Amino acid sequence: MRVLYHFPLDPASRQARIALSEAKLKFKLETANPWAPEESFLKLCAEGTPPALSDITPSGPILIVGARAICEYMNDTAPKSRLMPADAAERAEARRLCDWLDIKFTDDVHAYIMHERVEKVMMPAEAPHPPTLRAGREAMHRHFEYLTWLLEQRDYLAGRHFSLADVAGVAHLSCLDFIGEIRWRDWPELAVWYQKLKSRPSVQPLLKDRLPSIIPPRHYRDLDF
Repeated sequence: MRVLYHFPLDPASRQARIALSEAKLKFKLETANPWAPEESFLKLCAEGTPPALSDITPSGPILIVGARAICEYMNDTAPKSRLMPADAAERAEARRLCDWLDIKFTDDVHAYIMHERVEKVMMPAEAPHPPTLRAGREAMHRHFEYLTWLLEQRDYLAGRHFSLADVAGVAHLSCLDFIGEIRWRDWPELAVWYQKLKSRPSVQPLLKDRLPSIIPPRHYRDLDF
């Protein structure tokens, strides 16, 4: 059976989970701590960071590491997966936005907020640093302005159709939503898009995630927030 090694509050892991669910494939979840990986996971995965997908193919077992690799693999091999638009320009835009979210957004926002609000809680060392959080929130505001601008012109992030860009977007924003960092009333266009994505069967399992040391806000599980 397929096994996805993941961490619940990791945008990359969430992208892989959504992609597998969009393909309507059965898989088992195994938790892998990205900050303190177990020796068994390190022996399996040289990178030592989730997500990693263990799959069985006609040629034998394979291991696919990283959100982009797993999502593209699902799009290429699963007949029911529709992660990439048919239009070439829209496919290119979807890939561009995935890079923007996974690199630029991560460096500007998650590297500050998720580090302070999640990593420091999971691996207790010191209290959150207010100036660092403030820098991440200011960057988040700028990035949300750009996402809003996109959604004022489009039905989905990359264009007319749901795509891998939306998978990446909802994975990233749902992590911030889990820790109560988004004031949705300030971002109505984003809220409409997020509500639409939360209603997809592939995204709803993420709304049930829980971590022992972090309690999500009440609206997190609400599809009509």
